[in-house]
Amino acid sequence: MPSLRDRLPPGQYMAKDLPVHLAGSIPLWNPETWDFRVFGLVESPLTLSHAEFEAIPRVERISDLHDVSTWSVLDNRWEGVPAREIVARVRPLPQAAFVLLHADGGASASLPLSDLLRVDVLLATRRGGVVLPPEQGAPLRIVVPHRYAFKSLRWLRAIEVLDREQKGFFEARGYSASADPWKDDRFAES
Repeated sequence: MPSLRDRLPPGQYMAKDLPVHLAGSIPLWNPETWDFRVFGLVESPLTLSHAEFEAIPRVERISDLHDVSTWSVLDNRWEGVPAREIVARVRPLPQAAFVLLHADGGASASLPLSDLLRVDVLLATRRGGVVLPPEQGAPLRIVVPHRYAFKSLRWLRAIEVLDREQKGFFEARGYSASADPWKDDRFAES
């Protein structure tokens, strides 16, 4: 097992639990009207109701989460749908290379499609065996453990498949597009 020092990226400290930082209010959601969409450069665009999303078989993944504000929480036990399962259902077109993640509340983040296809990337509905609380992203949060946590959007509502990178909310405000915690890549170069 790697030592604690080997699991904490440069400049990070270990937090006891996921801190909650809010720039606005927690989006309200209703299971009767909530849906999740995947659209853009795909053969089969997808819209799932909350009940349909909940019916997809689940997996569990344990991963560390590192935030650009320097905290890290190790050994999070997430439960949800592998992102690659959803991508397989929509079948991206050959020119598809990036995704733009869209969340309730106006947040968005950009990722290469290859990042979304990693086995550890999860569309999570539970953490630690418990349904995600609203402040942690209920009903759906994407977990991208190999990137800073701003790429792990809370309140995920849609994935847009694109042929080129498009800056999301965070990248447009100076956060790094690659967001690699192991390279201490927090902010874009001016």
